[in-house]
Amino acid sequence: MGEFYALGCALVWAFAVVFFRRSGESMPPLALNLFRVGLSTALFLVTLLATGRSLLGQAPPVDYALLLGSGVVAIALSDTLFHAALNRVGAGINAVVDTLYSPFTAFGAFVFLGERLDRWQVAGMTLVIGSVIVATRIEPPAGTPRRTLVVGVLLGVASMGSLAAGIVMAKPALDGADVVWATAVRQVGALAVLLPAALLLPGRRRRLAALKPGAGWRFAIPGTVLGSYVALILWIAGMKHTAVGKAAVLNQTSTIYTLVLASLLLGEKFTRRTALAAGLALAGVLLVMRPWAMP
Repeated sequence: MGEFYALGCALVWAFAVVFFRRSGESMPPLALNLFRVGLSTALFLVTLLATGRSLLGQAPPVDYALLLGSGVVAIALSDTLFHAALNRVGAGINAVVDTLYSPFTAFGAFVFLGERLDRWQVAGMTLVIGSVIVATRIEPPAGTPRRTLVVGVLLGVASMGSLAAGIVMAKPALDGADVVWATAVRQVGALAVLLPAALLLPGRRRRLAALKPGAGWRFAIPGTVLGSYVALILWIAGMKHTAVGKAAVLNQTSTIYTLVLASLLLGEKFTRRTALAAGLALAGVLLVMRPWAMP
C-alpha cells in the first residue's frame, strides 16, 4: 500500500501545481503562500482537534524551536520562492527544477547530519544539476523573455535549497514525533512570519486585495487542499508503509505528471529538450535515492 500512497501523492501534487499556476495569475507569490499556509494550518489544527491531539506540550522546547524555524525556512521562504518561480517559468520547467530537492537534501544531510554520501549519489546530483541547466535552454512560455526564464529557474533553485535546509533542520525533532503534529507546528511557524511580512513589506495593498474572495480563489482553494493537505497526508502514509528511498522516488514521478498536465491543461509545450531534462532529472533522483538498495 505504501507504493500506492506515494504514487497518489505525486499525482495529487501535480494537479495542485496546475491550480497554483492558475491562481498565480491573479495572486502575488507572497499573498498566495499566505493564503495557502493559513488555510492548510487551519486544516491541520482541525485534524489534531478531531483526533484528540494537542498542539502544545508534546515535545521539549528545543524541538518546537527546530520545527518553527523549519517552517520559516522550508514553508514561508521556500514556498514563496516556489510560487515566484512557477509564475515565471510555468509548471513544466518548474517541475524539472524541483527535482533538485532530493540531491540538496542528501547533501545537506551529509554536511550537517553526518549521513554518508557515496559516489552514486554524487553522480545523481550531477545529473540533476545537468537537467536544470538543460531546462534553462527550454523555450519559455509564450511571451516570456529568456532573462525571465533564467531568473525563474534561479528562484526555483533557491526554493529547493531552502526546502532542503528546512527539512535537514527539522530532522532531529522529527525522529519519533507525530508527523501531523510536527507539520502543524511548522505551519504555525510559517504563518507567524508570513502574516507580518504580508502586512509590512511594500505592495501591501495589492497583496491584501488578492486575499479577498475573487477569481484567484477558484484555483487557490483546491490547490491548497490538494497540495498542502491531501498530498502531505499521502506523503506521510507512503513514507510509513514502504521504504523511504522507494517512496521518495515514487513521489518524484510528480515531475512526469506535472509535465503532462502542464501540456494538456495549461498549453505549455512538451519538447524533446523538455523530455531530455526530465529524463536526466529522474535518472539523477534514482541514483541519489537508489530504492533497489533499500532493505
